[in-house]
Amino acid sequence: MTERLPFPMKQLPLVTNPVYSYSFDQKHRFPMEKFGLLNQYLANQHILSASNVYRPGKARPELLQLAHCGEYITRFTNNTLDKQAARRLGLPWSEGLVTRSWISPNGSFLTAQLALRHGIACHLAGGTHHAHRDFGSGFCVFNDLAVAAKALLAQGRVKRLLIFDCDVHQGDGTATILADEPAAFTCSVHGAKNFPARKACSDLDVEVASNCEDDQYLSIVSDTLETALASARPELVIYDAGVDIYAGDPLGLLKVSENGIRQRDRMVIERCRSAGIPVATVIGGGYDDDRQALARRHAIVVEEAQRRFLQEQ
Repeated sequence: MTERLPFPMKQLPLVTNPVYSYSFDQKHRFPMEKFGLLNQYLANQHILSASNVYRPGKARPELLQLAHCGEYITRFTNNTLDKQAARRLGLPWSEGLVTRSWISPNGSFLTAQLALRHGIACHLAGGTHHAHRDFGSGFCVFNDLAVAAKALLAQGRVKRLLIFDCDVHQGDGTATILADEPAAFTCSVHGAKNFPARKACSDLDVEVASNCEDDQYLSIVSDTLETALASARPELVIYDAGVDIYAGDPLGLLKVSENGIRQRDRMVIERCRSAGIPVATVIGGGYDDDRQALARRHAIVVEEAQRRFLQEQ
């Protein structure tokens, strides 16, 4: 079930669920607490309130099965993955992980639906682009981007869509799951020397050299977005606004500033909206040990979405 709000909205639609940050080892490389901190920060900035929040519920099995094989879903849920598969996933199994993993893909699907209705919507999670059809990888259990894309197309909500992935790591799982789906155009702008070691083939892959700074990075993103929009001719853009491109991110290898992140997010949102294309955002990766600073960095895409959304009212 999903909480419903009246239409039309005069506030930016936000999608989140308290279970996204569950009890988790704070020494683990994956910053599970960042989702709750992001919610707190946006509430303090008066961007998130009770009047513009949607809370997604648990996905139906048939929704996840659009992108993932049933055996993998069952093994993960029942904690019967073999040791190699569990190690590849990189997250310790728990009931909390199962709960959030069944909800988050539904959150991205809901965000996309809200974007189609309102022009822009933001999921305060998502971007689990390393999850493949039959295995999890790189802290990603189920691929919310692929699930949302498959569901939107299966239900006829759009005829064509673009997944524009600017996380510093390649969206390999998204690429493989959607490889045979011509209506979903996958584009990944990622670090050339970063995870995964073996890259998949998106419809458009652009590698960024290590230590790349703002001006060059922004030029690459701008050029790539133009190419992707021309090729995909999308009715919706799902934008993965990963902040692990930040100069201080321990897993990033790039040297993009916070201002560079803001310019990127503003550019992507403005370009799509100026063309009349709805945009659904997800937060993607970010691994800074300063979790409060990380939450503020993830908020940038929401702040820029809010800025554009209010201009359109």
